[in-house]
Amino acid sequence: MTPDIVFVLSLIALGFILFVTELFSIDVTAMILLSILFLFGYLTPEEATSGFSNPAVLTIAFLFIISKALQKTRILEYLVIRVRRLADRSMILGRAVYLLTIGLASAVVNNTAIVAIFMPVTIRLAQKYKISPSKMLIPLSYAAILGGTLTLVGTSTNLLVNSIYISSPGVEPLGMFEFFKYGVILMSVGLLYILFIAPLILPSRTTTSSLTKSYHLGGYLTEMKLTPESPLVGKTCLDRGVNKNYDVMVLDILRGDTLITNSIRLTRLKENDILFVRGTLENFLRMKEVEKVALLTDEKLTQDELEKDDNVVVECLITDKSDLVGKSLKASNFRRRFGSFILAIRREGTIFRKKIAHVVLHSYDTLLVYGPKNKVSELSNSGDFIVLGEVDAELKKQKFWWMTIVAIFVTIGFAATGLMPIVKSAMLGVMILLVLRIVTPQESYQSINWQVIILISALIPVGIAIQKTGTADWIAGLITFAVTSAPEEWQPRVLLALIYLLTVILTEVSSNAATAIIMTPIAIAVTAQMGLDPRAFIFAVAFAASASFITPVGYQTNLMVYGPGGYKFSDYIKVGFPLALVFWIMAIIILPILWPI
Repeated sequence: MTPDIVFVLSLIALGFILFVTELFSIDVTAMILLSILFLFGYLTPEEATSGFSNPAVLTIAFLFIISKALQKTRILEYLVIRVRRLADRSMILGRAVYLLTIGLASAVVNNTAIVAIFMPVTIRLAQKYKISPSKMLIPLSYAAILGGTLTLVGTSTNLLVNSIYISSPGVEPLGMFEFFKYGVILMSVGLLYILFIAPLILPSRTTTSSLTKSYHLGGYLTEMKLTPESPLVGKTCLDRGVNKNYDVMVLDILRGDTLITNSIRLTRLKENDILFVRGTLENFLRMKEVEKVALLTDEKLTQDELEKDDNVVVECLITDKSDLVGKSLKASNFRRRFGSFILAIRREGTIFRKKIAHVVLHSYDTLLVYGPKNKVSELSNSGDFIVLGEVDAELKKQKFWWMTIVAIFVTIGFAATGLMPIVKSAMLGVMILLVLRIVTPQESYQSINWQVIILISALIPVGIAIQKTGTADWIAGLITFAVTSAPEEWQPRVLLALIYLLTVILTEVSSNAATAIIMTPIAIAVTAQMGLDPRAFIFAVAFAASASFITPVGYQTNLMVYGPGGYKFSDYIKVGFPLALVFWIMAIIILPILWPI
């Protein structure tokens, strides 16, 4: 092992620690790794910037814009709701048709966009079937992930693996629909699992009889202020039975500048104390009436604002593209900017020990928003939020809306037939949308998930350094040594099993893009050392990097449904581990048949 290999391995380890601990955002972590490699001379200027001009990165950016056009015209909502109505008489058939349609849509549209579009639809479907949304939101994420494995453009992972693979001399690119022959098997087994087995494992964490009841056990956090008339003044929470009578948990008490965190139940309360509480909106309102406490709305809104007939309460999810991420509600001037008011915030596994206005917002935090209907609609259209409310099933009356479908067929058709490289056909599709003004230039810039683009662009040179320093060959040598201890006839399958397993482990604790960039060069190097055809192993990396079912942090769509579903980390392990195990066994058996090794 050379000093260069030690340095690169140490840097990779540092990267995974930063990804897991989330000390920095994933794009900043990627840029840190790139900067270190560049500053220490492991990358030339051309190599360090090569990720930003990589065809896979440009293609991913173009696909974000095409996805935006689909969101804007609501074509997908219209089609899925119409298809679902064909099977309304049977819950199983209805869910099967719904999830299958989402999976197929994810084969051509970014699966993050798919989940953003259909999360509100899924919650409404759960209401229709009178089941908890927590029974359906993880399946939504899994269906979108599985659908992304069907085509080259279904997920950024496939595009990245292909981009690294074709940099090797004398290899054929992975075909647009070459993924389909195994992806369709994967999706079929996966859909059967999430239709019949997952509901037995997933908990009922929320109920759906009404908007306020849908937050049962959701753990919203807000603050209450004790008025002079409150029966709580001079009493303790235990005296008044706050937890027992209202199912509201008092987490902390703020008295002036002093935060009281111990013996909460036995602390005698005083006028103007602020209670940080966890519960549901329904229970907050009951406690407000009986205990005469002031909610945030009472403190901050005028009587006219409170009594407006068109005001509604909705649940909103902050997207990772929002400029509110990293800011507090006060710093972002939320009320003036959006014309609405935040009643409470939900972030699973977190207890806030400060006023709501000063809580720094994270991606996929859930906000309980109170405001006029028209302002709530503006929230949905801003791109900063996913509004988890009723979904309009009508198409947007927009000129040339149907050209969005044409743009998708142009992108996929030209690339699949070999008439154009995928980056060129995707560019042509975007140009059609821009020229016909289906999307504006401003909407195009806003639709691109720049965090993903920066992440991938920064990590591609890291992959170059892994190959350039001999790190990939060194790791491949270790894997080869381990594999050759098995009987010769079993060695290819043992290697395939090991490559797939390593990829799954890495993708569960870090970014799927980072995993693909690290594991693809290793798979190429180890197959070269053992004299095997690399294609099956390359597909093993692609499919395994997308097979993130065991943790909410491994794949973005899993994180998106985490809060709205009221899930715990352990829920993903319980439902995802059996599926990941089945897919691992399937890969060992089927991949060598489809791509002989």
